Amino acid sequence: MADEAYLIGPAPSAQSYLKVDRIIDTARTAGAEAIHPGYGFLSENPEFALRCEQEGLVFIGPTSQAIRAMGGKTAARSLATHAGVPVVPGTTRDLTDEEVLQVATEMGFPVLIKASAGGGGKGMRSVSAEAELAGAIRAARSEATSAFGNPAVYVERYLDCARHIEMQILADKAGNVVYLGERECSLQRRHQKVVEESPSPFVDADLRRRIGEAAVKLAKAASYTNAGTLEFLVDSAKNFYFLELNARLQVEHPVTEMVTGLDLVKEQIRIAAGEPLSVRQEEIQLRGHAIECRIYAEDPFNNFMPSPGRIQVLRNPSGPGIRIDSGIYEGCEVPLYYDPIVAKLIAWGQDRSEAIGRMRRALREYAIIGVKTSIPFHHRILDHPQFQKGEFHTQFLERWLAEGFKEESGRLAEIALVAGALYLHTRKPPSPVSVSQAARSESLWKLAARHEALRR
Repeated sequence: MADEAYLIGPAPSAQSYLKVDRIIDTARTAGAEAIHPGYGFLSENPEFALRCEQEGLVFIGPTSQAIRAMGGKTAARSLATHAGVPVVPGTTRDLTDEEVLQVATEMGFPVLIKASAGGGGKGMRSVSAEAELAGAIRAARSEATSAFGNPAVYVERYLDCARHIEMQILADKAGNVVYLGERECSLQRRHQKVVEESPSPFVDADLRRRIGEAAVKLAKAASYTNAGTLEFLVDSAKNFYFLELNARLQVEHPVTEMVTGLDLVKEQIRIAAGEPLSVRQEEIQLRGHAIECRIYAEDPFNNFMPSPGRIQVLRNPSGPGIRIDSGIYEGCEVPLYYDPIVAKLIAWGQDRSEAIGRMRRALREYAIIGVKTSIPFHHRILDHPQFQKGEFHTQFLERWLAEGFKEESGRLAEIALVAGALYLHTRKPPSPVSVSQAARSESLWKLAARHEALRR
């Protein structure tokens, strides 16, 4: 839907999206006044924000000083400690490989090795024994370099069976800061979020207030402006610990938009233009419940291997409370070079039960043919009794998957019907059919659109 497009380099991000000079030159060529950095790549890079400032371009995000103070995970942990916000035990500076070994040994396993730059689960490895450490360090540094152009890592204690709760904030240039409620992000696979919702079924009003006030306190201590997300781990006793601040827009921001009625990107642009916040804290109310499923181009029946290729058929769901944020279309190619997410499916309801019901219906209607997707995996998650009761934690998916995740053999008959429908729909030249045959063919074609597990 862009009015103009500019080539910034070849597909590998190190040769294109991470090249500051090329982004700046493109902005100049386009006559742009401002740059929105999106979700990843340079969005939390203080040097890029500083370069925009030096070039007279508005960076739609925090200042370079705030990113340096909070965008780097170790710096943010240090600031949180000074501000009196509890943090997960760990280091407050980047470490060499030798220092990682020393700290991990002293802290005791399991530990997390985490990239200092960026987020989204990139550059993060859990380590349960010393023998795994060297390989985990190499993998974390390599992934962090590829994703963020920065190999720095630090060490953090691994908290088992905690909830991953994040708090969305907005801060204007006049020093006003508000929190917009929490997002539940505990359903993760390999530290990548899979399903998010707002509000959390675990968080009560008192805990929401306490986490929100801590988030505002930390943002003010950092002189933070624009949109940001503070991530916390919360134990079963509802003690919370600050993890990091994502100094950018989050992938899962739509669930907050659905329950608050605020357009976060619009708010980002308003703040970057020097305007005050459009709402006060007492005006923010959470209405209803929203759930987001991240749709990945992965094969859930083959260890979630990436599934690049061409989208041959796309049928998007619709209906009350349904929203899709997506960049795919029939005929487009899903590449191997980037994160495998192809769409975000969001459902809103008056309560959590209605939101789940609407999401389950939308998933049944969602058909992507040509690449394998995580849609069947989301079906299983939403059908799981523990999810429906809201009783899960950060290790829930990993332990469930360890029990085995296989394709349902009972759908073979349906797949055969779908294959027949496709044959009747595409064969040429078309032969005369009776009304009843045509109706049957149309019914089968609708069935095809519902069952995204169809294999080519």
